[in-house]
Amino acid sequence: MSEAPLDLDQVDHAILEILQQDGRRANVDLADAVHLSPSACLRRIRRLEEAGVIDRYAALLDPSRVGLGTDVFVEITLAGQDEATLDAFEVAVVERPEIMSCHLMAGEFDYLVHVVVCDVADYEVLHRTHLAQLPGVARMVSSFALRPICDRTAFPLDAPAG
Repeated sequence: MSEAPLDLDQVDHAILEILQQDGRRANVDLADAVHLSPSACLRRIRRLEEAGVIDRYAALLDPSRVGLGTDVFVEITLAGQDEATLDAFEVAVVERPEIMSCHLMAGEFDYLVHVVVCDVADYEVLHRTHLAQLPGVARMVSSFALRPICDRTAFPLDAPAG
């Protein structure tokens, strides 16, 4: 169950928008951009971190530059929906570094898994040795991405709700 969103004002939104684009922005520059003193800006950032709004900081890599230029989206259907089967599957998925994301779904399949690999041959090995061996898997449908059209990391903070 998700927690209620933190009440964010326009300054918080501005800080978050900038940090989503450049997580290494110096506090002095960030404070200037949002019209706060550096100490007030740092207090807001710490509050956002402590509240879990800022989950972590990370460097975003170009997957093709590190030899992982092939994205595969795998629809996985499990043999059962009991708690033990779901838990065993989810624990096993988290252990695979090639799995970039895994979402429990409502609809025709149970999980949507995003995998990154070097190429089709690399995916075949992963499919045979790991994905097909995941606990409870009854069916998998793999789709290869031809190219990304939109691949955002920044959340739309000022988008209208609903």
